[in-house]
Amino acid sequence: MAKIENYKYSIDEAFRECFYIIPDYQREYVWTEKEVSQLLEDIDEQLDGGATREYFIGTVLVAPTDTKNHFDVIDGQQRLTTFFLLLCALRHLFAGTAQSAAIEGLMSTTYTTTQGDMKTSLKLEPRYESAGEVMAKIVQLNTIPQDVRDGIHTAGINSFGSLENILNAYETIYRYLQDNYQLLGDLKKYWGYLANNVVFIQISADVNSVLKIFETINERGIGLNPMDLLKNLLFTHVRADEFTQLKDEWKKITKPLEKEKEKPLRFLRYFLMANYKIQGKDAIVREDEIYDWFIDPNNAILCDYRTKPFDFVKKIIRNVDFYLDFSNGRGNDGNGNIAMENLKKLSGGAFSLHYVLLLAASSFPKPLFDHFVVQVESFLFYYIFTKTPTKDLERNFSLWADELRAIGHITDVSQQKKSLNDFIEERFGKNMIAKQGELDDSLRRYGLSSMQKYRTHYLLAKLTQHVDMAFKGIKLHGSLNVYDKVEIEHILPNTPSFLLQTSFQSSSPGKDYSLYKEKLGNLTLLEKPINIVASNNFFADKKSDYEKSSYYITRSLTGLVTVGVNSSINRINAHLSAFTQWTAADIDKRQDILINLAKDIWKITLIS
Repeated sequence: MAKIENYKYSIDEAFRECFYIIPDYQREYVWTEKEVSQLLEDIDEQLDGGATREYFIGTVLVAPTDTKNHFDVIDGQQRLTTFFLLLCALRHLFAGTAQSAAIEGLMSTTYTTTQGDMKTSLKLEPRYESAGEVMAKIVQLNTIPQDVRDGIHTAGINSFGSLENILNAYETIYRYLQDNYQLLGDLKKYWGYLANNVVFIQISADVNSVLKIFETINERGIGLNPMDLLKNLLFTHVRADEFTQLKDEWKKITKPLEKEKEKPLRFLRYFLMANYKIQGKDAIVREDEIYDWFIDPNNAILCDYRTKPFDFVKKIIRNVDFYLDFSNGRGNDGNGNIAMENLKKLSGGAFSLHYVLLLAASSFPKPLFDHFVVQVESFLFYYIFTKTPTKDLERNFSLWADELRAIGHITDVSQQKKSLNDFIEERFGKNMIAKQGELDDSLRRYGLSSMQKYRTHYLLAKLTQHVDMAFKGIKLHGSLNVYDKVEIEHILPNTPSFLLQTSFQSSSPGKDYSLYKEKLGNLTLLEKPINIVASNNFFADKKSDYEKSSYYITRSLTGLVTVGVNSSINRINAHLSAFTQWTAADIDKRQDILINLAKDIWKITLIS
């Protein structure tokens, strides 16, 4: 085997010194919002723990090319690509500052080739399909995610699976930084930690040697994380003849998590905060504190893994089962659960902290648990749609989990319901009231690009379902899955003709067409066949198409149906409006209508 070199790099050092090439034989960029968000949250968690601690993100395997400091990436391209996109987002958010210029130097540079020519290259260059063009365009445009998408579309770059993954990752990163680091000082602190304290080991050798190392690592594994250390700790508390039994039980923890691509350490953190009272000023456990928490004598007694290791393992297994059921839209009975499906549509892959609350409440009787999930959905709607940083909730959720466990232990049915109602009013209700003004402001400014598209679709689906239920007099909520394939319609067309845009400017002087076409008030759900026909026509021309929709919230744009005196139809009509034209004022009016409907949907209710 040829000489193997290894270096410990910070993110700043790696992109300052190296050029990373993703060979065309490598798999494409496959990370979704879930993996990207987990990485961002892990960095946040370490930053909160102290600006001096390092965050080790693993090993990157590379093979040097004929050009100095240029490396083919054999393993680690998902992480390196994500960090490069993180640099792209930070450069734009730091616009006009010294930080922006410094980051730009990490993204591309000019160097001398072996032939003496000068060449400028990106520090990360994917060479599969059109990925290199996409990355170069992101760097060139240096703008917000939506404008990047538009620019790539205009450039005629071929669309492919990894293209969407790359653009979605850039959007996820950009939104995360916007939502969590709004102040320049906080963003500088984040960049300082990312540049200097996020580190990895880079192993470099010829391709054949690196591939052999890659094979060995995958076969044998390297290093021990807190999950491995916990398993080894438990082995010290069982007899030798029980080793096989413990090993088999432990697989019931790790294998399901691996199969569902869930991060074991994230689960373990949530498991601890959901099941045990966490001492300390912040009441949370970070990933690198997990093992230290377990070996603390007081916590060892609390978990009782020394005297009853198998009981402790079974408790973890039960929580793994709940955790995976919840993440797949099932309730605490293991069956499909509409409320949990809705919660999954709201949280997506970007938010998972609520599992602390769900695990803590997993022992509730099914009716109480189902009711609780609906309240969690309303609570999280307020926090997600006001873009409240996750760190503001983490400590509260850990403390609230202690209260939920206590409620779960109450044996008297009426007292248990009363305690849960008290919790909902005190913890959810009061916080939602405090954020009402902030939510109103957020929804008043809400547009298609305000959040991930799936969340906008969730918002419109809930509004559509609410109006349809009221129109039909239905009380029991059905699944939102029926709206999954329904398209978001721009009432004011997304790609207008010159005549239509001129007409809008005439009826709405001083108003920005590009802004109003994206506003929530201009959006509705419409079946695809009707949407194709409606196309980019004037509102007056599309009204007859809207009348064919099965969704009353869309049909009502053209006229309200009146039935009887005090029918459910007339009652929902009081919250809607029909329109004869479609100006900026009309869009603003409908935005207010949808905001008021949202207040009726996402609210707390008490169980009787």
